[in-house]
Amino acid sequence: MADPFDGLRLPNDPIEPDAAFATALRERLERALVLPKGVTVSELTVDRPGLTPSGDEAPSAVHGRAAITVYLAVSGAHDAIAWYGGALGARLTGDPIVMPDGRIGHAELDIAGARLMLSEENPEIGIVAPTPGAGATFTVHLAVADVDAVVERCVAAGAVLEREPADYDYGRNGVIRDPFGHRWLIASEAEAETAPDGLRHGDIGYVSLWVPDVGRAASFFGHVLGWDYEPVDGDRPQGRRVADRRLHHGLWGGVAEPTLFCCYAVDDADRTAQQIREAGGEASEPHEEPYGRLVEATDPVGTRFAVFTPPGGTVARGTGSGGQPDTGARQGDIVYVTMEVADSARTRDFYGRVLGWRTSPGRVADGWNVDDVRPMVGIAGGRPVARAVPFYRVDDVAAVVARVRAAGGTATDPAVQPYGITSDATDDQGTRFSLGQL
Repeated sequence: MADPFDGLRLPNDPIEPDAAFATALRERLERALVLPKGVTVSELTVDRPGLTPSGDEAPSAVHGRAAITVYLAVSGAHDAIAWYGGALGARLTGDPIVMPDGRIGHAELDIAGARLMLSEENPEIGIVAPTPGAGATFTVHLAVADVDAVVERCVAAGAVLEREPADYDYGRNGVIRDPFGHRWLIASEAEAETAPDGLRHGDIGYVSLWVPDVGRAASFFGHVLGWDYEPVDGDRPQGRRVADRRLHHGLWGGVAEPTLFCCYAVDDADRTAQQIREAGGEASEPHEEPYGRLVEATDPVGTRFAVFTPPGGTVARGTGSGGQPDTGARQGDIVYVTMEVADSARTRDFYGRVLGWRTSPGRVADGWNVDDVRPMVGIAGGRPVARAVPFYRVDDVAAVVARVRAAGGTATDPAVQPYGITSDATDDQGTRFSLGQL
């Protein structure tokens, strides 16, 4: 038998800790930071997220997208854990922390990879649960494979149905209020994958070509740019939605003067509505839509636009993707919007006050670049008619120009620019747009 004192005389060479142990320890320390006062870390059982208690891989019916974790206060935490498990497929990732009086002080659940925390309400320290039937201060957004099935299961388990599942511009979704007073937006996974997440205050979140005849426009741009279309919600024959686009793009008919209508993301729709009025524009009262809190507006020279606060809010500049980094990645995607106006100074002042836009001089007289906005925006002054003109990316500008002309539109011969080969075009109804092989 080896002398243990011989082993003590050996050099102390450090070794790498076991990776699984290090991960579990790190998770335990992170959880400890949010535990109620008086709870010891040793009471917390750490489990591997994404696994069932038996260690098998859990089936993934839904997935989470949040960079932050929702922490719910509920009245009846034991019942809430059971309800979220039955209705949403949530699983405990460790033993709940039970306080001396029997209340649950902390519990963590996994919903196919998304973490949800909850605790019993604790009014004595200001932690209160919502009152069922009262207003909601926030909405939990959950992406699922089958919206109708999940909503039906939640309602059957006792949730209140606030909005039936339906198809909207941002995909199919429905809204329920769980038995503990929390509001959930149950959305399709397709919506979660294509929604314009990462939008900052002032970014474009939605566009729509306003045209005289939507059927003719849909046929023209489908032939020219290869667009396919999806149905819009409700009985709105004058509307179309371009399918499979990161930046949501629509068509709207019955408009005499064609233009591109823009909807901008803002931090606070209510505050922005007031700023629009103070800056000389008009703004509707904010109202809720499936894609966020919306305000319909008109600027001081009569240009109609909208602003909205996305359901998940906006991100600070410099902390996110700044909109959709691949907005202009494919043929038919918008890469640039030109706002043609009579008075560029007045326009720059208005949108600077409302959207926080900053501008710098462009390459042409009375032309201005809007700095750090996505998609890129320019302002062209001295124009007799106010309109917005979209610039679409194409793979082969010469081929697309030929299709424009064959479809009854007009297009300039392709010209080489510092940033690519471009053409200025008009469809068969007078809708102006530009093409770029970038």
